[in-house]
Amino acid sequence: MFSSTPLDARNKRIQNRVRILFGLMTVLLVLPVLLILGLLVYKGAPVISLEFLLTSPTEGMTAGGIMPALLGTIWLVSVALLVSVPVGVAAAIFLSEYARDNWVTRVINLAIINLAGVPSIVHALFGVGAFVLFFRFGTSILAASLTLGIMTLPVVIVSTREALQAVPHAFREACWAMGATRWQTIWRVVLPNAVSGILTGIILEVSRTAGETAPIMFTGAAFFLPYLPVSVYDQTMALSLHLFVISTQVPGVPEALPFGVALVLIALVLTMNATSIVFRTVLRRRRKW
Repeated sequence: MFSSTPLDARNKRIQNRVRILFGLMTVLLVLPVLLILGLLVYKGAPVISLEFLLTSPTEGMTAGGIMPALLGTIWLVSVALLVSVPVGVAAAIFLSEYARDNWVTRVINLAIINLAGVPSIVHALFGVGAFVLFFRFGTSILAASLTLGIMTLPVVIVSTREALQAVPHAFREACWAMGATRWQTIWRVVLPNAVSGILTGIILEVSRTAGETAPIMFTGAAFFLPYLPVSVYDQTMALSLHLFVISTQVPGVPEALPFGVALVLIALVLTMNATSIVFRTVLRRRRKW
């Protein structure tokens, strides 16, 4: 009954070409990731075993396992999250819900953006000066985690602020009309509806924290330790530094060993991210808009 016009046919051709172009761009983005993971699995899977995960390095770090480095990475990531998430969420709440739009808040926002662009080696030097020397924490898990927490703080602040601002303003007005205070509105309505976006920032923080080498090299990570850390004031090994050391500093390392360490590091990050994604999905389903 209806026939397409030349303009409709032309628009359809353009739409198909754009779809194909975007599909190719997606493939180009995903393909390197799949190739890297495939290479790690191919070369690193032969050394993965319970013994590899539950024993310490031996024979000058050319054999044995990675348990101290694995536990140390979990220590560093956990303490960094405990430090940065409360501070970052609180700062984002203030900037989004309380602060007025004036030159002070604009300077703070500019400082947050600039902090996100500071190289990790500069954060490492700051961590040495502030936490290792000034606060006298020494080279410890606490000093390294505080350095990592400050380094990833902009990610938490920006993602939390965007999540808070995505909650419809009508929700706040309805609460205020019912007599709720600003804090009651934030705690009971805004945060529950923004928590999925906050978890997105935490996922990004975990990925970056677990893979950083320079900040922990100067502040808390050790080349090799014959013992496991028992408190935040102890030094620790870490997977990222361990991978760097056995890849560049230790002669005679089997070829599969660095790939195995890298595979475990990737698996650890993916496991933490997957856990956060599950929580985010569950909480997103409870969102009321």
